[in-house]
Amino acid sequence: MQILTLYISTAVIFLGLDAIMLKTVIRPVFETRISHLLLDDLRLAPAAIFYLFYVGGLVWFVSHPALRDGNPWQALSNGMLIGAMAYGTYEFTNFATLRDWSPRMVAVDLAWGTVLTGGSALLGVLITQALFRNAG
Repeated sequence: MQILTLYISTAVIFLGLDAIMLKTVIRPVFETRISHLLLDDLRLAPAAIFYLFYVGGLVWFVSHPALRDGNPWQALSNGMLIGAMAYGTYEFTNFATLRDWSPRMVAVDLAWGTVLTGGSALLGVLITQALFRNAG
């Protein structure tokens, strides 16, 4: 039950914060350079697949080991590393290969992915620890 709580709490935090940031910051930054490529409405199936697997990988490689070790700050640091790697792969590949990609787009999305991934991992572990502190 702990692992399910860890996954759900991490996913809710990740999805909630990302939805806000995508709408208010990321999309407007991207619209300045690639508005002609952006869809009006999100394709939900690919987005759902990404979020399900990304959060699953985050929990498997970062959050669960930190929870097991009783070290939520390990979730923050390792989550930030995973976030920088994942978002950096996307951003730097696009910057290297796409004409209209800009350094500002790279910086904003890379910073956000790093903070979002690390913060979601940390908060998921803290919530799970709090809920299961007296269990058992």
